[in-house]
Amino acid sequence: MVRQAHHTEIKPIYVIAGKDEFLVKNECERLLDELIKPEQRTTGLWRVEGRDIQITNVLDELRTLPFLTDRRVVVIENADKTILKSPKDDEENKEEAKETTPDNRKILERYFDNPSSTGILVMTVSSWPSNTRLAKKLPKVGKLIEIGELKSSSLVSYIRNYARQQHSKELSYNAAQMLIELAGDEPGVLCSEIDKLAAYTNSAKAITEKDIAALVGRNRIFDAFEVIDSMTAGDTGKALEKLRIMFQSDREAEYKVVGAFAWHFRRMFSASAMLKEGLSPDVVSKKLRIWNRNEFFETLKKMTLEKIGDCLRQLAEIDYRIKTGRTTAETAIEIMVVQLAEK
Repeated sequence: MVRQAHHTEIKPIYVIAGKDEFLVKNECERLLDELIKPEQRTTGLWRVEGRDIQITNVLDELRTLPFLTDRRVVVIENADKTILKSPKDDEENKEEAKETTPDNRKILERYFDNPSSTGILVMTVSSWPSNTRLAKKLPKVGKLIEIGELKSSSLVSYIRNYARQQHSKELSYNAAQMLIELAGDEPGVLCSEIDKLAAYTNSAKAITEKDIAALVGRNRIFDAFEVIDSMTAGDTGKALEKLRIMFQSDREAEYKVVGAFAWHFRRMFSASAMLKEGLSPDVVSKKLRIWNRNEFFETLKKMTLEKIGDCLRQLAEIDYRIKTGRTTAETAIEIMVVQLAEK
């Protein structure tokens, strides 16, 4: 879960730590909303990248008296990349580094002992080890805001809330799952896709699976269905031809193709289970929002529930092997297609 921070008492120093850059930036923006008014940011806010700044310049800025603003706020993004490094951290040219690089940590440690009364320092970092002097000094003068990574179980509700809060758009559970499968599990990428979908759907109150298929998946999920259709018909050559065209025509297919296939097989698994329970195709179509009904049920007739489950297990294994560098998407999916078409 992402730990949401609530900031009441103003502190002179804040550290926002988290692995996900998008979530860290979001928390930084929320904090800035509390620290400085929008109309005061022109003269009272200074944002810098940690790689591009000298710590002495940062401290000079913090100690400068505010002008037409209640306080000065300095934000150092990715502070752990350079600002928090000591000369001894530089593995290359250690001797040269000792001569030319100030010991940033020691300078900051001294600042933590006596921070500016009119300046607020905000640093974003990917990690904040608790055994450093800075970490031990921080609780006395400032606040650590830790941003945990979103677990997959929380991602659906996160992007549904984002669509509702940022764009007043409803996003169903199934649509959210579809978006994750097609666009990946990075919160920043998903929220960016929702921003585009909100503009695409204009005045509509909801973002539907059809919208996601049209904009995010483009032809990917339709192409994947055609591969599955040829595969279940036992036409190996046609299935491979369509799969290769899919990879050639879509630069993102390498990263999204497993999700496209998984989305179809999950729907097929759910539909097959519902039909076994005695539900009619009409009811199943409505429950799963199947828009390519005729083609879907014709393909479904060629597969048993057990075979669909086997496909899902294979896709999960393929996804793991791709992420661990043991195979490529194109090779792994081709092998699966050939094996299933021959069966």
